[in-house]
Amino acid sequence: MTTRGKIDVPGTYNFRDLGGLPLTAGGETAAGVLYRSDALHALTPEGEAIFADLPIGVVVDFRTAAERDTARDRLPHGRHIADLHLPLLEGAMSHLVEEALKARVLGDHTAAGRAAEAAMANLPTLGELYVSMLEHGAASFARVARLVVSGAEDAASPGAGADAVLFHCTAGKDRTGVCAAVLLDAVGVERSAIVADYASSEENLRGPWLARMTGMVQGLGVEVTPGLAELIGGTPPAAIEQALAWLDDRGGSAAYLASGGFGDLELAALRARLTA
Repeated sequence: MTTRGKIDVPGTYNFRDLGGLPLTAGGETAAGVLYRSDALHALTPEGEAIFADLPIGVVVDFRTAAERDTARDRLPHGRHIADLHLPLLEGAMSHLVEEALKARVLGDHTAAGRAAEAAMANLPTLGELYVSMLEHGAASFARVARLVVSGAEDAASPGAGADAVLFHCTAGKDRTGVCAAVLLDAVGVERSAIVADYASSEENLRGPWLARMTGMVQGLGVEVTPGLAELIGGTPPAAIEQALAWLDDRGGSAAYLASGGFGDLELAALRARLTA
């Protein structure tokens, strides 16, 4: 299964336009306004050229500082693109695995090493991870929603040549997937379409990306259990459904964004912006 908006951008595996999704009130989301992706550090020259032709003026990076330092985004030359860093530690599973493996191999008995080892020994489910992310991420997700409305002006970086927003993490499935679910739900996208968009990342990542990630873990003598495999490359519908249910129990996605400082007028503007 793949999403209708998937775009082949060489150097990425999980890049797509969130346009064309059905709305509960009728119609569909607008194309060319909101994009999601995995990390952009491996863009090829062809990938950069394709990216440059898209109307993206703002890139939001949910990765931690350590993730960014080891794999800096490659953005197209020739026009300004605002680059905003909104780190979300919850959901940084590739970073967690990497740090735990380093601790194991190096015999790191510091507090950081012990914490990484403990995390590996008590891995959460994806649904639990997403709920934890939501508990701490309202302000960050509200900031992304505001960027969709105001573009580069809100990124404190005027002069971008376009105003569509792309957000991403490492795999483009967890932090990115939760953000997509919140925004799409807030503007009234059908739940089945939200879940299908989330779930499509698993197929997109299967192949070279997943083989590389799994090989890194196995190469250090760590067994890839079913639970770890799901955390690395899985997007089971039940996980995002758990996150959406958590939002429902607290008044819904619009109320959640409001708790992060996103006002009623901004919500109306977001809905107008994302409606075709």
